[in-house]
Amino acid sequence: MITREIAIGSLRLGGGNPLFLIAGPCVIESESHARMMAGRVATIAADEGIPYIFKASYDKANRSSVKAFRGPGLSEGLRILSKIKADFRLPILTDIHEASQAAPAAEVADILQIPAFLARQTDLLLAAAKTGRVINIKKAQFLSPWDMGNVAEKVASSGNCNIILTERGASFGYNNLVVDMRAFPVLQKFGYPVVYDVTHSVQIPGGLGYASGGQPEFIATLACAGVAAGVDGLFLETHDNPAAALSDGPNALPLAQLPQLLKRVKELSALVRRWSDA
Repeated sequence: MITREIAIGSLRLGGGNPLFLIAGPCVIESESHARMMAGRVATIAADEGIPYIFKASYDKANRSSVKAFRGPGLSEGLRILSKIKADFRLPILTDIHEASQAAPAAEVADILQIPAFLARQTDLLLAAAKTGRVINIKKAQFLSPWDMGNVAEKVASSGNCNIILTERGASFGYNNLVVDMRAFPVLQKFGYPVVYDVTHSVQIPGGLGYASGGQPEFIATLACAGVAAGVDGLFLETHDNPAAALSDGPNALPLAQLPQLLKRVKELSALVRRWSDA
């Protein structure tokens, strides 16, 4: 199903355009690490000819433990993201947690992301929408795909229809998520580009007690399944050393595995698009 095309500079998302990638570390661990990751992922994506958007959070407000690392904070995080954007000429995505963060984040980020657990927060959605930036809304783990029509309508009511809808799995009992592939065509019926957040789909929320666990061995399988189902883009968190990551390491894709995964999904996406055009 062909969705709305969204423009970010020369980048075109959705609308039958090639599969795009949103990727980076879960959180900004340091300026040097964020820059290294941005450069390496950008090179890998460019080698495969896949449009790329860098993502990293300046603050993870939803960590399992109060002792967990959250990031450098709004001001320092946006400074780092601004330099990455300028130096690497990359579009930037970061998430916001409060309405007051929307305007300052929009000065740097091309895409403002609404975390899944905040997907129904009307004031946050409207504040993000009023910035005029592209808004990526993650479907909450407790929402059905058809519930996202009301969520998207909140953003569109401001006149901003630059919306992306992202699937990241639904709660399946305790400490488990499952992705229903039927969600993708349902979400696409709303007309907006649809993204599959594959690494959070293999997360085991609270699985370690003090933090989330994960099953990264299933990332490639699920990524290919989502692309076969016709998503417009893939979202994934990647890290050069997941075991040492300060946030979401257990569900992150090892950076060394990214080239092969992108090669597979690019070929699969091209085939799916040929089927769609037939």
